[in-house]
Amino acid sequence: MSSRVTAIPAAAPDLAASHFESHLRFETDCWDVHGSIADGCKDFVLLDVRSAEAFARGHIAGAISLPHASIDEAALTSYPKNALFVVYCAGAHCNGAHRAAIRLGRLGRKVKVMIGGITGWLDEGFTLERAGARDAADSAGA
Repeated sequence: MSSRVTAIPAAAPDLAASHFESHLRFETDCWDVHGSIADGCKDFVLLDVRSAEAFARGHIAGAISLPHASIDEAALTSYPKNALFVVYCAGAHCNGAHRAAIRLGRLGRKVKVMIGGITGWLDEGFTLERAGARDAADSAGA
């Protein structure tokens, strides 16, 4: 008798490896983004694709606010054509990152979704920055 797990046989190991590798071509996670930023190896553009108001309440340090509905060629003119964009939204309950990824892909831009979004970021124990916090520190001479 088979369990519900084994009722459908698992894929061959080489197919499984190929399948899961393909996922990583489209997504990254909070730990990889955090680690890259911490190592000073930010070879991607981190876009917070939520509303400007949500961005102001808290975002990942170094992220750029670009709501997904605002992504068009004009909004991307300052980025090299070969730039990799990593997009995030609120979390698994939000499809804003996928909407942004579609727009970027249709514009011929490389893109990955940071799975988990803000919810995942906070779940991992990482902190957020508030809009204006850096500006206030800069004006105070920090």
